[in-house]
This record gives sequence, structure tokens and C-alpha cells, in this order.
Amino acid sequence: MTFSIHGLAVARGIAIGRAVLVASSRVDVAHYFIAATEVDAEIERVRSARDAVVNEIHRLQASISHMGPKEAPQELTALLDVHLMLLNDDELSNGVRHWIKDRLYNAEWALTTQLEVIARQFDEMEDEYLRGRKADLEQITEKVLRAMKGVASPVVVAPSRTLRKPSQQDLLLDDTVDVPLILVAHDLSPADMLQFKQSVFAGFVTDVGGKTSHTAIVARSLDIPAVVGARLSSQLVRQDDWVIIDGDAGVLVVDPSPIVLAEYGFKQRQGELERGRLTRLLHTPAVTMDGQKIELLANIEMPEDALGAVLAGAVGVGLFRSEFLFMGRNGRLPNEEEQYLAYRRAVEGMQGLPVTIRTVDVGADKPLDESQQDNAHLNPALGLRAIRWSLADPAMFLTQLRAILRAAAHGPVNLLIPMLVHAGEIRHTMAMIDRARVELDNRGIAYGPVKIGAMIEVPAAALIVKVFLKYFDFLSIGTNDLIQYTLAIDRTDESVAHLYDPLHPAVLRLVAQTIAECRAQGKPVSLCGEMAGDVSLTRLLLGMGLRSFSMHPAQILAVKQEVLRADAGKLTAWAQQVMADDEPGLRMTRH
Repeated sequence: MTFSIHGLAVARGIAIGRAVLVASSRVDVAHYFIAATEVDAEIERVRSARDAVVNEIHRLQASISHMGPKEAPQELTALLDVHLMLLNDDELSNGVRHWIKDRLYNAEWALTTQLEVIARQFDEMEDEYLRGRKADLEQITEKVLRAMKGVASPVVVAPSRTLRKPSQQDLLLDDTVDVPLILVAHDLSPADMLQFKQSVFAGFVTDVGGKTSHTAIVARSLDIPAVVGARLSSQLVRQDDWVIIDGDAGVLVVDPSPIVLAEYGFKQRQGELERGRLTRLLHTPAVTMDGQKIELLANIEMPEDALGAVLAGAVGVGLFRSEFLFMGRNGRLPNEEEQYLAYRRAVEGMQGLPVTIRTVDVGADKPLDESQQDNAHLNPALGLRAIRWSLADPAMFLTQLRAILRAAAHGPVNLLIPMLVHAGEIRHTMAMIDRARVELDNRGIAYGPVKIGAMIEVPAAALIVKVFLKYFDFLSIGTNDLIQYTLAIDRTDESVAHLYDPLHPAVLRLVAQTIAECRAQGKPVSLCGEMAGDVSLTRLLLGMGLRSFSMHPAQILAVKQEVLRADAGKLTAWAQQVMADDEPGLRMTRH
């Protein structure tokens, strides 16, 4: 039966395919595709871990066999018997083997996927006792996962499958057709999203998250349709269900009828035609109708993204989020050489165009790994994150600074510092940069010049922007956090997502003041938050005086189209009226 789940649209477009569920677990589970040659090894990992748990239960049974009924109650003996029965169940083992062999899931992913399949069967049982066995199944699965943690293999992303677009007839057939896959999960960490970056997924849906959560941001960089905040989607959707993601409306359609499939198939083709039309603008300079040159830059997460930025027509990288090099490494931070090589690849990949590298910005919705997530403070967005974390760990910070400075010897590099607030922090940061240069001089290692800039993403920074301009060569407005901190809205929380408003008068005034002060002092200013890639805001930002936009490469051509159609001079008065309005959003819709 067809039904829809509503969430938040975070990446536009239509995706049609079969659902792949990523089951949640109390144990941190890696999800990645393996190579076909690794199938036997992955199956053996599960078998070995299961045997280890079975042996553990046998030892426990042997130890309690000599105990009396008070020390070892009958219920415990029965529970161990149930756990053994579940561990030896053919449906569990055969199912895990299927996901590894046929879908090329890694062992942990295959196990949690089969757990989800069997757990649903327990949920549908009428007998209360049998339904209660679901908890036992979850417990033994956790035990097997923990046993596997000691023999985990390195992450290997299998080469992407070549997926042909399914016809409407294909979508009504069984799963014998090689069709796109739709990822459905309760939540995905930024590290998870990077793991899926070169995979086969045509779109994804999560139960939680906001429009500017980093999961959503990476989704946009993948240029695939996505919906977040679709509550209960991971519980209502079954493994291998046919689903449609409407990334424009923020809707997930489950088990679509032929009529619904036809309708969304048409929308999908229309979207592809529009993308095709936009590619004609690839080599057209971004100049407004009144001759204003506009800089369209790219946001990237990994060095390999540089090629996509160039191909999308970016004139540089306005934001390289270096923290993604640090994530999912179980606390083992990248050393100087590893970072230097990564930054160098990005610089060389941009073929002489400038690259702005932001120093590591972790914390809040971007924990380094599971341990940092578990030990999160009550208010991680207000805690030891971004530059605060870097200054608290001088050795780590100096390592990164040296690596960035060395990469600058291979092309134009800008150094961007996140979340500064105090003048004392600025001076401390500048001193660390000077110290990194001295250390490289002492070692006789070559490095290049860098322009140094600061993120304006905290209201306090926007209000004292003149102080920042005394120290920095340029500024970059990070609207994602600026909106979050100005409006006291957790941008990862779907329950307050409706209050997250980039058109709030206070937000617009902070952005406008920053742009105006930079222009008055002749200092470059760009905007690298999600507002930069929102075509509905392009004309407003142009009217506010912004001339440098940094966004995901997939959004560049759509924004360029708006730029080419705009007369920036005529937009100034209108932008002032919008900012003076009590409800700017209403004036925007009327314009």
C-alpha cells in the first residue's frame, strides 16, 4: 500500500529505487561496500565472531552447572539456551551471508541488516512471549558485533556499480533488475556520509536532522536527492521496499503505485532536462546585467572533490572543510605528512585556482569519532569546538598549520580560522601561525605565503567586525552557525527546524553589516554557508553587496543563472526594504 512520509528537503531532485536500511545499534557499526574478492573473508569474520560468542555462552553454562538454583536461577539457564538457539538459527546466518555475497555489504552492516529483517518478523507475532524474543536477538547481535570489533578489517569502498535508469516496467518487477539504491537510516554521521560518497546510492533519507546539519550538507555535495527529519522512516520502510525520494518537496513515497511512479518518472526527466540546460552556462562568466563580476567558489570536504569543483565551473575553493580528514579514525589524528599530501592534492587539483582551507572544525554535530560523541557535553555547539579545540591542543594545531603552509608552496592558499570571538583568541591564533612558520624555517622545509581570514559565524564576531578587519586579510560569513547562534536554534534538531530562518531580520542585518564594513575597508568578504547556494536568496545577497559566493559545486550553475539575470544596482534599494521589514520572508515572496 502506498504511503508518504514527510520530512525536510535538503537536496533537490527525484530518486527512485529500492530501500537499503542501515539499522541503528548501540555498538558503532561501520557501513561500507566490500570488493567481490573479500566476500569469503567477511563471511568468515561473522562466523568467527559468532563462534566466539557461542563458546562464551558454553563456558558460562559450564560454570553455572555446578551452582544451586539460588545462584543460577532457571530463568538464566533458559535465557542462555534461547541465545544459543538464535545464534545457530539458519535464517540469521543465511541472511547475513546473502547481504555479504549479493549486496557486498561489510560484515557488520550485513549482520545489523539481517537483525532488522528478523526483528520485524518478531514485531508481527501475536504471541507476547515470542515478541519478547526480539530483545534477545538484539542482545546476541550486539555480542557478535562486539566480538567482530577486535578483528575489524580496513574500510574498502568497492568500485561504483554502473546503474541503468529503471523503466516503469522494471519498477514493478522483482529485484532481479539492477536498479538504484536508496539509503534509509535513523541518522548518518558526516563520516558515514563520506564513506558513501563513492558508492551506488541514488538518494537517502534519515529520521532526524535539519536542513543545515552536516549530514545534509554532505548530501548536497554528493548532488543526490535527500530528505532528513522524516521521523520513523527507518521503522516504517522495510528492506528492499520500492521508494521514491522527492527532494524538492521533502517527501518519501513508499511502495508507489504505477500512477505515482509515472508521475515521479516525469518529474525526474524534467529535472534532468533542466540540469542539461544549465550546463550551457558552464563557460559563461558570472557577470550581472549591469556588469558586476561575481565570484562563484566551491565548498569541498575532501581533496578529491577539487576535480568536481573545476568541472562545475568554480573559480576557486572558498571552503575546504579539513575536519573530514580527521573523522572516523578512532582517535588517531592525521600526521603532518598525511595532511600536507591531502592539502597538496586539493591545491594541485584546482589547477592554479585559489584554495581556502579552514582549520579543523570539530565538535557539536561533527564529532571526531564514537568516543567524542559518547562524551558530548550538554551543549556541544557551545563547548570546546573549532578554534577553541585547536588552541587547547597546540601540538595538533601546529601540525595542521605546518601542513597547510607547506601545501601553499604548490599554489595559492588562503588560511581560514573558524569560530573566533575574542581579540585575545585572534592574537593567540596569529602567534601560533607565526610559530608554525618558525618551526618550518628551523627544519629547512619550504612553505608558501597564505592570506589569513576568519569565519564570521557567531553574532559577537559580526558585531565587532571592525576588530577582525584589523587582523585579517579577508572574512568569510558562515551563515549556518550564524543563524543557529543568533536564533538559539539547534540546526541538527528537526523538532525546531521550522524556526531556523535565514530571512530573520536579525540574521540579515548581521550579514549586511559584515558585508558593508568589509567593502568600506576594501577587504574581500565571501559567504560560505548554505545561503550562498540557495537560488531564492541570490538576488537578495547581491542587493546587500555580496560579490563572492561559496557553495557546493552542484549548485554553482543554478546560482550563476540567477546572477546572469540580475541587475545588482537595481536590487540595492529593494534589499534595503527587505531588511527593514518585520517579516522579510513575506516581502521576498511578494517580490
